[in-house]
Amino acid sequence: MSQATFDDLALNILQTCRTIAVVGLSPKPERDSHHVAEYLQQQGYRIVPINPMATDILGERCWPTLSEAAQHLKIDLVDVFRNSADVAPIADEAIAIGAQALWLQLGVQDDAACQRARAAGLQVVQNCCTLVEHRRLQAAGQLPDA
Repeated sequence: MSQATFDDLALNILQTCRTIAVVGLSPKPERDSHHVAEYLQQQGYRIVPINPMATDILGERCWPTLSEAAQHLKIDLVDVFRNSADVAPIADEAIAIGAQALWLQLGVQDDAACQRARAAGLQVVQNCCTLVEHRRLQAAGQLPDA
């Protein structure tokens, strides 16, 4: 994928997906998932924490699974902070709940799961950070400042 094509994809996701389920969101402020989710929240996105071991993160109710969260909220983007080996069922769940997009964070990759998600109509990014891409597109004037 060319840089311009990737930029269009990332920009479209970040402009149209306003409710983001963060799978693997840690309650620990020093963890990357917490930092990224907090940043996205500060940028005006609604964060939906998915973590079966927590009840509340960043002032939002935690849900044990995407499916349970989706019974109460419309989830636009599924942002994944889990090991690559854990992606397949998360991608399948993202498809099942009707998410618009699936975003796998830096170091997280599963080509087969991403292909299934694309085939189901989801926009897909893998091995990339939402915070880094948001800041980059914002600096380029393509996304507004919060």
